[in-house]
Amino acid sequence: MPGPAAVVLLHGDESFLIEDDWRRLLAGWRADLVSDFGYEALDAGQLTADRLRDAILQAPFLDPYRVVAARGIPGRRADSLAAALGEVPDSTRLLLTVNGRLAAGSKLLKAVQAAGGQVREHAPLKGRALTDWIFGRVKEAGLPTSAGALLVRSARPDLGVLDSEIRKLAAYRASGNELDQAALEQLVAGGRQDEIFKLTDNLLPRPTGEAWRVAANLLEREGATLIAYRLARHLALVLEVRTRQERGESLSQMQDEMREHRFVVQKAYEMARATSSERLEAGLKVLLDYEWEVKSGQIDAELGLGVVLAKL
Repeated sequence: MPGPAAVVLLHGDESFLIEDDWRRLLAGWRADLVSDFGYEALDAGQLTADRLRDAILQAPFLDPYRVVAARGIPGRRADSLAAALGEVPDSTRLLLTVNGRLAAGSKLLKAVQAAGGQVREHAPLKGRALTDWIFGRVKEAGLPTSAGALLVRSARPDLGVLDSEIRKLAAYRASGNELDQAALEQLVAGGRQDEIFKLTDNLLPRPTGEAWRVAANLLEREGATLIAYRLARHLALVLEVRTRQERGESLSQMQDEMREHRFVVQKAYEMARATSSERLEAGLKVLLDYEWEVKSGQIDAELGLGVVLAKL
C-alpha cells in the first residue's frame, strides 16, 4: 500500500488484470472499515473534478479512513480529473481505474505521482509472462501442475477465459472428484485446441470430409456456437499471421511478438502459407453471419454449423 495518502491509479490494455488488481486492493482497504459510510463508489462516467475533490476531502465518520473509488474512467476524460488531486488527506484512500492506457505525459498520471501515489500499468501478457501467470493461478487454486501445463498448451491469451477454467477445475476438485489427466482434458475447453487445429487443417485451403467428423466429435462435448466462436478466433489468428507473412516477418519474429504460445503461432504459420487473406476474411464473414442468424432465431445452431463448414 502507498504511504499515508494512499492513491492508486490502474490503467493499461489488459482489462482483466486491472479488474483483478482492483478487487484485491479494494478488499484489503475495505477490510478495516467498520461501517458502510467508509466506502464511496463514484460513477466514473459522470465524474467531474469537483465531484471527485468533494469525495476526497470528506472526513470519515465512524471509520479510521474513507475509501473513494472510481472504476472505468473513460480515457479521454481522465486528465480533466487531475485538478481534484491537489490535496489528498491522510484519512482518504483513493482508487482509480482508467479504460485503456495513459500516455506518460498524462495529467492524471502526474497528479497521482505528485500526491505520493502509485501508478500501475497492466499490459497484455504473452510468452513467459503468460505462462508464469497461468501456473501462479493454478498453484493459488491448489491444482496440480498438469492443469497448468494443459492450460498453457491451450495458449488462449484471454485471461478471463483462463481464470474461468481454473475456477471450474477448482470447484470440480472441491466437490470430491479426482482431477486426473482424463478429467482435465474433458473439463478444459482449451484442452481441445488440437481438434480446432485439426478442424482448420481440414477446412483450409478447401473443406474435406474429415472436417465434418472432427466437428461431430467436438459437438459431443460442447455447443455449436462455442465451436464457431473458437473457430473464428483461430481463423482470425491465422489471418494475422498471414498478414505478417506478407510483410516479410519470419516465424521466430512472430513468436517473439505475438501473445499466443509459440506452438500455436507455429501451427497458424503453417496454415497461413496454404491459404490467402481473402479466403480467411471471407471465412470470418461467414462465421459472423452464422452468429447473427443463430441469435436471431433464423437457423438451428447445429445444422447451421454444418452449412458454415461447407462455405469455408
